[in-house]
Amino acid sequence: MQISLNMRRVFCFWVATLFFTIGAFAADDTASHNGFGVDCNIIVGRIIRHSAKFTAPVPAYSLGFDANLVWQSCGTKPWQQLCGYPLTGIGILYTDYRSKHIFGKCVGAYPNLQVPIIKGKSLEWTIRFGVGLAYVTKKYQAYPTYDTLNTAVSTHLNAFGVFMTDVRWHINPHWDFQAGVNLTHISNALYREPNLGVNMVGGHIGFRYFPGSSAPCRISAPLPEMKNRWLVETRFGLSHKEARAKGNPVEPAYIGAVYVSKRFKGKKKLFAGVDAAYHKDVYAFLINYGVEYGQEKQHAWDGGIFAGGEYIIGRLGLVGMVGVYYRQTFLDFDPVYQKMGGKYYLISREKGVGKELFISAFLNTHGVVAEYAEFGMGIGF
Repeated sequence: MQISLNMRRVFCFWVATLFFTIGAFAADDTASHNGFGVDCNIIVGRIIRHSAKFTAPVPAYSLGFDANLVWQSCGTKPWQQLCGYPLTGIGILYTDYRSKHIFGKCVGAYPNLQVPIIKGKSLEWTIRFGVGLAYVTKKYQAYPTYDTLNTAVSTHLNAFGVFMTDVRWHINPHWDFQAGVNLTHISNALYREPNLGVNMVGGHIGFRYFPGSSAPCRISAPLPEMKNRWLVETRFGLSHKEARAKGNPVEPAYIGAVYVSKRFKGKKKLFAGVDAAYHKDVYAFLINYGVEYGQEKQHAWDGGIFAGGEYIIGRLGLVGMVGVYYRQTFLDFDPVYQKMGGKYYLISREKGVGKELFISAFLNTHGVVAEYAEFGMGIGF
């Protein structure tokens, strides 16, 4: 397996940056850096054809380098104790798909959270997941320079998702060695077509270094009482998608949802409700092709019944849900849909009429195919 000159240069840059960071930390009082570290991995993977429409030739393997600045919480905030002292990070992942003229290269930045599955004194098994943005060097382009083989990506800037699971060996309070498997995904959520997205599955090996200690002293203090309360919540969102109409305009979609939620132990929620969405891109399609004449608006909205869960980390909520359509637009999808994303709580209190006020961002999908990205606000009573 030969590594290109560019990849060697990137690897050398990553190593130089790592040792510069280590040197900068070591030059200072290491006690003040307890809990802060750097995590680096070399990745070998392969693009997965997840759709019959994915016809571009896939390289035998792809290479990547991941650097993640991590912070081990110690309980200074109540949510850190509630969530079991989680490890958070900011990662940068460089991928060379080894397909210069089709898929190019990708650089993604992503906030992330690590959750332990099994934790022992010397060994642990963890999962890490994060969502951010990525820049892709090659994309579908019909004109003026034709590049039509890559039907997976049609924009340079894309949403970027990362999932990793590691088995990690704690050598000492400063050094860890790790190996595991990973999945990365890039997509523009159908803002522009075509947009099949690129999924890469791989394995990785690497290490983690803490200049101070990987196990800072943990604070255990009495936590505020948080009841397992019920709330009625409503959410309004906005999305934009490319319409299959003359000029390929980008049209909005308006989304609304009403649901009931139950909170458990101050950090988890279960919820269920109904939603509906009006899609102006579908309306533009029907007008453009003269379909369902006079009833275009009636065939441009859909709605579903959904249920899901939320994991609350301070003011941040990580959300996943599954729904079934009770009505679809003229452009039918699969009968089951999923939403995943997050909420940021501007207000979260135990008393008062409006107990929660939040902003939200979700990706609506059908299996591995994205339909749209939704951004909105909501309130809980």
